[in-house]
Amino acid sequence: MRASDVDRKLVQDRPHAAHAQGLIDLAEFDTRVRTAWDAKTRGELERVVADLPAPRPAGPSASRVAMTVLTRIWLCLVAFSLALWGLLVLTMGWTYPVWVWFVAPGAVLGVLWASGVGRDKER
Repeated sequence: MRASDVDRKLVQDRPHAAHAQGLIDLAEFDTRVRTAWDAKTRGELERVVADLPAPRPAGPSASRVAMTVLTRIWLCLVAFSLALWGLLVLTMGWTYPVWVWFVAPGAVLGVLWASGVGRDKER
């Protein structure tokens, strides 16, 4: 089956990743990329990357990691303040609800999440 430019570009990315990982040197990278762009069929393209490891799936984005960390920190602070407030209410009676100070940061995190920050893009 004939190879398209899109196929060649996808194959070119594998030697690039292998070179970035130190699996092949620059000369071999250059040879493989030239061979990929000279290939006429998909079979020729497969031979260019046959001995290279398969590409790894992409990990979570930096914004997703940041939102996860911020949300966990916020949840820990809310849980701590609620527990502290509950102890104060049990021992001293009604006291100022400290936990209300965490409503605004929680609202900000909710708005960011609702607007798509920290969520994977739909494919």
